[in-house]
Amino acid sequence: MSVIRPEMQRHIRRWAEVAMAVAVALAGGALMRAGGYLLFPAGALLTLLALGWGLTALRRMSFQREVSAPGLVEVVEGQVGYFGPSFGGFIALADLTELRLAEFHGTQQWRLKTAAGEVLLIPTEASGADKLFDAFATLPGIDMAALAAALDNRTATLPLWRRPVPRLKA
Repeated sequence: MSVIRPEMQRHIRRWAEVAMAVAVALAGGALMRAGGYLLFPAGALLTLLALGWGLTALRRMSFQREVSAPGLVEVVEGQVGYFGPSFGGFIALADLTELRLAEFHGTQQWRLKTAAGEVLLIPTEASGADKLFDAFATLPGIDMAALAAALDNRTATLPLWRRPVPRLKA
């Protein structure tokens, strides 16, 4: 039995990575205040790294949602899989050509499409959907800030990412 209420535990878990980044930034600030030719640059570097980590953690929070949709999301060795009650499948990230955020039947869903025309729909509130942040971050040229903003603002239908087409050299 825990002393902390379950909803508070979820809130603390959600903000834990951001809090750790802030703690590292404060440690970097303390090193900068100590001064010197070694500690000041080390502290400045640590602070900058912590700020980047904190920004990434804030974007990752958009993907952390209460599980209210059926199904399970898995990301294994470059493949995204979804196991739902009525549909599911796998798509390799290397085969992915388009990523959209769409609204189907009142729920937000990731729409992953391959060059062969295969489509996989993944509810944003399915169990394990938060793992998609790191999977999507590996896609070439993706704007993770735009992805997080679309998820937070519930905007969709336009492609959020398309695989860059290789240009032929003359």
